[in-house]
Amino acid sequence: MDRVQIVHDNFLRRVANGDFPAGTPPVGSLEPTTALTLYRAQVASRALDIQSRAMQSAGQGFYTIGSSGHEGMAAVAQALRIDDIAFLHYRDAAFQLARAAQAGQTGMIRDMLLSFACSSKDPTSGGRHKVLGSRPLMIPPQTSTIASHLPKALGAAYSLGLARRHAPEHRVLPEDGLAMVSFGDASVNHSTAQGTINAAGWASAQSGPLPLLMVCEDNGIGISTKTPKGWIKASLQHRPGLRYFEANGLDMFETYAVAFAAADFVRRQRKPAVLHLKMVRLYGHAGADVATSYLPRAEVEAEEANDTLLHSARLLTEAGAASAADLLHIYEQTLEEVAAEAMQVVKEPHLKTAQDVMSSLIPPARVCAPSNVPDPAARADVFGKDLAQMDSPQPMSRLINWALHDLMLAHPETLIMGEDVGRKGGVYGVTQKLEARFGRDRVIDTLLDEQSILGLAIGTAHNGFLPMPEIQFLAYLHNAEDQLRGEAATLPFFSCGQWTNPMVLRIAGLGYQKGFGGHFHNDNSLAVLRDIPGLVIACPSTGADAARMLRECHRLAREEQRVCVFVEPIALYPMRDLAAPGDEGWMTRYPEPDQRAALGQVGVHGDGTDVAIVTYGNGHYLSRQAQQLLAEDGIAVRVIDLRWLAPLPEAALLEAAGPCAELLIVDECRRTGGQAEALMALFAEQGRLAARYAAEDSFIATGPAYAATLPSRDGIVTAVKALL
Repeated sequence: MDRVQIVHDNFLRRVANGDFPAGTPPVGSLEPTTALTLYRAQVASRALDIQSRAMQSAGQGFYTIGSSGHEGMAAVAQALRIDDIAFLHYRDAAFQLARAAQAGQTGMIRDMLLSFACSSKDPTSGGRHKVLGSRPLMIPPQTSTIASHLPKALGAAYSLGLARRHAPEHRVLPEDGLAMVSFGDASVNHSTAQGTINAAGWASAQSGPLPLLMVCEDNGIGISTKTPKGWIKASLQHRPGLRYFEANGLDMFETYAVAFAAADFVRRQRKPAVLHLKMVRLYGHAGADVATSYLPRAEVEAEEANDTLLHSARLLTEAGAASAADLLHIYEQTLEEVAAEAMQVVKEPHLKTAQDVMSSLIPPARVCAPSNVPDPAARADVFGKDLAQMDSPQPMSRLINWALHDLMLAHPETLIMGEDVGRKGGVYGVTQKLEARFGRDRVIDTLLDEQSILGLAIGTAHNGFLPMPEIQFLAYLHNAEDQLRGEAATLPFFSCGQWTNPMVLRIAGLGYQKGFGGHFHNDNSLAVLRDIPGLVIACPSTGADAARMLRECHRLAREEQRVCVFVEPIALYPMRDLAAPGDEGWMTRYPEPDQRAALGQVGVHGDGTDVAIVTYGNGHYLSRQAQQLLAEDGIAVRVIDLRWLAPLPEAALLEAAGPCAELLIVDECRRTGGQAEALMALFAEQGRLAARYAAEDSFIATGPAYAATLPSRDGIVTAVKALL
């Protein structure tokens, strides 16, 4: 028989007969009337699970990972406040339903059915995915996340203490709030969970405020792989810096009491805690999952006999909150109401066109105070002797540093975070003096964990800050790239723009470092960034452009709520000369603080029409060198610096290249997955052919061969002459 039907029939029969599973009597401060309200949320969650499978069978529903067995999360919701931000596990429908009841919000069952049906009327995702989430209930939407939502929960918790000292313009969360995140027992083994648990303890050990409640819902199995008995408690009970609480998640009275105590500890002490709840999983992992295909039938039946709703029914009757007949009536009536609502929901419209689906990729602009230019007196005080040097040409690293100073002066909600960015001033000195001038709570030295760095950024952005995290080297991004792809970039997409996490991620990257670091410190692939929808990717090549583009990225994040990645070519940080030693041809003056390079604006150098070289980053530097050599041979070249790698500045690029007879793309990234592929396609669509000179499909070597696989000045000269 279908396990859903078996559990349903067991509930009806056993409640009618008073045949309840054994358990302790109701204890704690949960009022019987409140307990009955929680039961209604639990039953509604169960009814939705049943209905989701019926909808899928009829071809009208598209998601069947349910919450059956995890209905105890309704009591956790009751133990928290409605304005405590909650990042939910995908089995937490009962939490959302209970919070809606707390808030007096009606219509949540309909909203969740709309999500099952992927209807465009779904008020959270607009039909893009089944999500748990609600802006009014302070629940950012999550999809089928495993543990990737934990780092941003840590960031949101950190922002609560920070906002007390530096209230951001677009503050969302209350001063005395906490952040809650829930996850399954199998998820504890995931690197993002381990990283977050470790980072929370690490921060707590340093006495920083971090009001974070981490709830582990332990049903003992991850799809078909069992969690060893006692593993979760042994893993979490003695973690340094974390307070451990545990409860029987099948008992709503005990769960509420322990959850309330855990939340009270977190809220009062501003310290992180773990709440370990023992639960069961009913119906297998999802609709297509048959638990008896990998578990003995006796084990499956034992879990079903321990049904959360049976425990709730026992407790409520013992507490005198309702009779068995009352509880059965609520159950059957709720199933009928959910089924009737589903019949209406399936008639609602769906997304149809690509434009419909993509309409929320780019978040909406928000109203901001006028963009500030730093006060001259404040600049003089902060910059000190540096101010006098701004009239003379400087290398890129110094101009980026000054631009960061100005942005932090003008916008107090701006944060910098990353490994070594504070006291040391960054690996290459780009963040020097910032911590001394703006404080440790705005220039944050993090632990060595890229997932935590990006999670800190995403979470602080949830509370109105504008984070500018740093990843020390491009190759290190791969440890945490899903925080961009799976969390930051998808948030507006899955929330119809109701939730955003704007940021400017700075990454030192690309190649050409002479004899240093090999492929871990010279990574010439941006492919993992280029295919993330909605992401802005900037890559400057001169100091002046870096300052202007960094300001534009900051504006895009602050005003348009975009996620921007600012790739800084390491080899150009100290570059002074262009054509000959001592010519200082690559240094530039610091632009005035109100100057920006607009998104989509390219740089054009020279007016030659023989060949247009389209390039960026180090390729721009090398192409300018080649441009001078080619001019000596009478070949007139113009060099077009893309600046913006995503979205590609197509209109500006086509206009700049229009008058030129030939086109050469110089791409320091690899032939496979490099920018040249998209650029060649763009020109081909316009009926033009472009040649390509790109890096080889290889990692970069250390030592004298550091540039052997990369484009060179002489190689560009040869490629141009070959074209002609």
